[in-house]
Amino acid sequence: MQGSSATRKERSQSFLDRSERKFHELIESLPMVAVQGYNRNREVIYWNEASRRLYGYTREEAQGKLLEDLIIPDSMRDGVIKAHTDWLERNVGIPSEELELKHKEGHLVPVYSSHVMIKQDTGECEMYCVDISLEEQKKARAELHRNAFFDDLTELPNRRFMEAELTVRLAEASRLKREVAVVFIDMDNFKLINDTLGHHQGDKLLKAVSDVLKKEIRGADLLSRFGGDEFVLLLFDFDGPEGIHELLRRLIDALDRGFTIDGDYFQVTASFGVSLFPDNGTTSAELMGNADAAMYQAKETGKNSVCFYTPDINDRLTHYQDITTLLRRAIASDTLQLYFQPQIDLVNGGMDSCEALLRCFNEHGQAVSPADFIPVAEKSGLIHRIGNWVIEAACRQLKAWQGTALGHMRIDINLSGRQLNNPRLADEILETLQRHGLTTSQLGLELTENEVFGSDNGQIRQLERLKRSGVHISIDDFGTGYSSLVYLRKLPVCSIKIDRSFLHHAMSNDSDMAIMKAMITVGHTLGLTVVVEGVETEEQDILVKNLGCDLAQGFLYATPRPAAQMPAFLAELNA
Repeated sequence: MQGSSATRKERSQSFLDRSERKFHELIESLPMVAVQGYNRNREVIYWNEASRRLYGYTREEAQGKLLEDLIIPDSMRDGVIKAHTDWLERNVGIPSEELELKHKEGHLVPVYSSHVMIKQDTGECEMYCVDISLEEQKKARAELHRNAFFDDLTELPNRRFMEAELTVRLAEASRLKREVAVVFIDMDNFKLINDTLGHHQGDKLLKAVSDVLKKEIRGADLLSRFGGDEFVLLLFDFDGPEGIHELLRRLIDALDRGFTIDGDYFQVTASFGVSLFPDNGTTSAELMGNADAAMYQAKETGKNSVCFYTPDINDRLTHYQDITTLLRRAIASDTLQLYFQPQIDLVNGGMDSCEALLRCFNEHGQAVSPADFIPVAEKSGLIHRIGNWVIEAACRQLKAWQGTALGHMRIDINLSGRQLNNPRLADEILETLQRHGLTTSQLGLELTENEVFGSDNGQIRQLERLKRSGVHISIDDFGTGYSSLVYLRKLPVCSIKIDRSFLHHAMSNDSDMAIMKAMITVGHTLGLTVVVEGVETEEQDILVKNLGCDLAQGFLYATPRPAAQMPAFLAELNA
């Protein structure tokens, strides 16, 4: 019996030995799973090859060493010893969890760690730690975080990060009674660079700009790319508005040095809008919106400058948005209207032509002043759609007048300088005239003096083509800009319209009278028709006739009126 009992023990021990060997063979065959075995004193008794790759220690280096001396960071040392003791003495297991353990070279290794206790009933208990590296997962998480909160091109925080950070900083500033400045930065005319050189070069320039801004800001400040060519800067610990202005002046000066990209030099400027917490808002949305509004004000006042938010800026922004909405609705519903003001031949008293004046009405049927909606149309980009509508509406009206007493009439429409940027402008105007069965002599174009004199060669060529085709081209508000008479001689224009201010002042001011006479003489010398605007009294009528003006326009002769009233006006004029 005793022999039989001994045999059973031997077989049992042999089975355990085989099981342990198979266990070790199994864990050695798992190249991505690091397994370490420790005795009850936490000394290493097993260390597989994956543990060497994960923690840097060879099996020989690790053998017999204490767990806490090998891979446990100092901050975890006491906790690990207590957890192991509790497991041995009180059977309290160690939960599986994500940890950062120590590599041989000192850096931390992210792992998911599980623990198994065996031979617990023998008094020779062993603890096995099974660690799986989370390095790739950590990198993936970091990449997801970077993609979510940072801009790929500039490596700056993005809009999402900035808005979240601003909310946190505002709560802190409120608690500590401190100020925060939100600065909206927008590159001036950056779209032109992108359109001219392409987005690849534009991206390189944006990266260079962001590098300069990062270099110039203080360590405590936070810069982000908000999108496109817009940046947002958060400023802390500044000495009032004067201190902010000095900081931003440094950024302006840094950008002013220019940039060389692939051998090409670029001069870059930016507009800065500033809002202050708590004076200009207490929430992230309020401060960002007000800084944005201030930035647009900086652009309006000349660009390359700093503008601090004030309540009237917000009023102007609200007005701008209201007018923009009104224009969009009017375009969509085709409720814009053209009014017509006759241009009178001062020799025979007949109607030579008429100027088409755009009118827009609000929901109450009240007319909105062109002085209000034309600048908004320019800034919002709606001027292109409105300009196309005006060309089409004028041609429709000319077609409707065919076969009537107004059939010979020429309609002059006002052309925006921005419309001249359209390289197909001449084609589109001529195609519209042809589609309506009109001659080119039935349409005239009026451009302000500054728009014409600021035209580039491509724009001038378009005007030359239109004039050669028979379209009448006139310089409006002549005398109010910075005319070069030599340049005027080279421009493809048919007439000049002397601004009303000269006529009004000439009645009582000899200098203005002399200037007006000179303009009329120059116009006639160059073979141009001279039109004078703003004739309102009999005395002014007599004056412009005596000065030799060809045509006149003003309330004395006729106010602007809808197309339906034009036949009656012409009949009365010819009676």
